[in-house]
Amino acid sequence: MSLREIFEQNPNRRYIMFGGKGGLGKTTFSAATAFWLAQQGHKVLVFSVDPQASLTDIFQKDIFGKGAVPIMQNLWAQEIDADKHIKDYQNEIRKKILDMYGFDAVPEEIEDYIQAASAEPAMEESAIFDAVVDIVVKGDYDYYIYDLVPLGHALYYLSMAKVYDEWINKITKLREEMREYETMVSRIKREKETDEDQILTELQYIKGRINASSSILTDKEKTAFFFVVVPEEMIILDTMKAAELFQKFDVPTAGYVVNRVLPPELRTQAVPAYLKNRLAMQSKYIDQINNSLGKQVLAQVPEMERDVTGLAMIEKLANIMYG
Repeated sequence: MSLREIFEQNPNRRYIMFGGKGGLGKTTFSAATAFWLAQQGHKVLVFSVDPQASLTDIFQKDIFGKGAVPIMQNLWAQEIDADKHIKDYQNEIRKKILDMYGFDAVPEEIEDYIQAASAEPAMEESAIFDAVVDIVVKGDYDYYIYDLVPLGHALYYLSMAKVYDEWINKITKLREEMREYETMVSRIKREKETDEDQILTELQYIKGRINASSSILTDKEKTAFFFVVVPEEMIILDTMKAAELFQKFDVPTAGYVVNRVLPPELRTQAVPAYLKNRLAMQSKYIDQINNSLGKQVLAQVPEMERDVTGLAMIEKLANIMYG
């Protein structure tokens, strides 16, 4: 089955992800797929969750941190600015603390905690995950194309729903314990008890958003995850290991796309010894990929003559992948 047939036979799969090790062509495949789907008349958003995103370079348009930027008819692109999202989140926390407790200013010890928490290494991934939830839950597009981070970080990203869920459960339990203390203090001060705990309500709201996003990522009817692989031994081994880990998160793997395949006609031409060796090596590993993955291999994309940047080259790649 080809990539085109996968899309045509599964019209309800509207959440598309390309994943793999860094530098294999995930972003170009994401852009080409988005281009092709837009040409079919679908409203498409391609967005990057990679802090070192390169959609700006591929589309030759400044889109970083600017929200959904129109590229052509039916196609929008977005690069998430994690730093801005963290700052917005900090300000949101400050406002809620001021509103909830009636402070004139955020207490110094709480401000120190907000700053320290934002400096945590995982905060960037958390901010990106939250931004993705915002994008997906709105449901403004027919197709969402995720340009995922390299495999190691992608696994972390895909596990964020579970991490958030466990964290919120712990915080909720702590909040319930605090509520008992606040009730006692309220009675001592003879103050009226509030009818609704705003913090618990907020936590349940966050949990609902996360579960909504998580359910999409693991829905085989709505989601397709494609691994990008090149015919090199270490890449193949790493991809197979990642595929096993992704299964543990119930991420539906739709197939594999082999990239950077040297044109077979070179074998019949007089080429330097180096290139002959590369051709022989690729032939060996392509056979290995086909034997191991069989019908899961949906396309073999040739090494392009130049970088895929600009709509003309994106269209050329889209025609190769889906023509």
